[in-house]
Amino acid sequence: MAHEIELKLALGPTGPDALRHHPRLAGRPPRTTRLGNTYFDTPDGELEAARMALRLRHDDTRLVQTLKTSGQGGGGLSSRGEWEWEVMGPGLDLARLADLPPLQALGEGVLGRLLPRFSTDFSRETWWLEDEAATIEVALDIGEIRADEHSTSIRELELELKAGDAAAVLDLAESLAETVPLRPSDTSKAARGAALLAGRWTLPEGGTASAWLHRAVVALDALADTGEDAWRDAAREAFRRLAETTEGAAGEDARRLAKALEQPHWLTEAFGRDALALARRLPGRVALG
Repeated sequence: MAHEIELKLALGPTGPDALRHHPRLAGRPPRTTRLGNTYFDTPDGELEAARMALRLRHDDTRLVQTLKTSGQGGGGLSSRGEWEWEVMGPGLDLARLADLPPLQALGEGVLGRLLPRFSTDFSRETWWLEDEAATIEVALDIGEIRADEHSTSIRELELELKAGDAAAVLDLAESLAETVPLRPSDTSKAARGAALLAGRWTLPEGGTASAWLHRAVVALDALADTGEDAWRDAAREAFRRLAETTEGAAGEDARRLAKALEQPHWLTEAFGRDALALARRLPGRVALG
C-alpha cells in the first residue's frame, strides 16, 4: 500500500490556458495521456459508504486497477491509502482484491456484487517539477464524468507529492494562484460521480475551523457540478461561521472569501490565494471521502 499526498484544485474556465502559460510551466511541453476510468461499487453503494473508490483505468497502453481508501486533509490537501496494480482485464482482478484488508473488512459477498457504476473520461497533461525541497507531479485533467444519462465536466489540477516536504505542494499552489484562477477542492472524481449518479450532494458537518473550511469547499464543489446557487449560499455561510470562530489572519481570509461569494464571478486569482492561505493557516485535518 502507498500513501498518496496531493492537493486537488478546481480551475475556472480560463484556468487551463493560464496554467500552461504560468512561468513555472511555460516552455515545458507536457506529457499528454487520454484516461478512461470505470468505477465499481455494489448496487447499495457499500464501497462509497465505507469511503472507498475502486476503478479500472485505461491509459494509452495499460489497464490499471486502483483501490483508494478514505483520507485525512482539508482545503484540497489530502493523504489517502492506495493500492494499484496492472491487470490483464477486461474485468476486475477479484482474486487480488480479496486479499486487501479494506475489502476484507466489508465482509463476505461484496466482491460478487460489484458492478460498473459510472465513468470518467479525460485528457491529462502532466509536468514534473523538481527542486531541492520536493518533486511534484502537476496533472491537469480536462474531460467529463458520466453516470447514466447525466454528465458533468472535469477541469481540475492535481499536485501530487512524489518526494520531499509536503509544504512544497502548497508553496507551488500559491505560486500558480498568482496568475491562475483556482480554488481548493475536497471532492474526488469518485465522490463526484457517486453524487451525479444519486442526484444529490450531502455536506459534511461544521464545528471546528477546519471542518467549516471543508464544508465550504465541498459546497463549492457541489455548486460547480449542479449550478444551484443554494450551494454558493452554503459555502458563504460556512466561511462566515469560520470567520466568527477564528481570530487573526485566518478569520480575515474567511471574511474575504465569504464577501467574494456575493459576486457572480467570484472565482478569481485573489479568491484562490485567500483560500490557499486559509488552508495553510488552519492546523486541523478532517476525514475525507
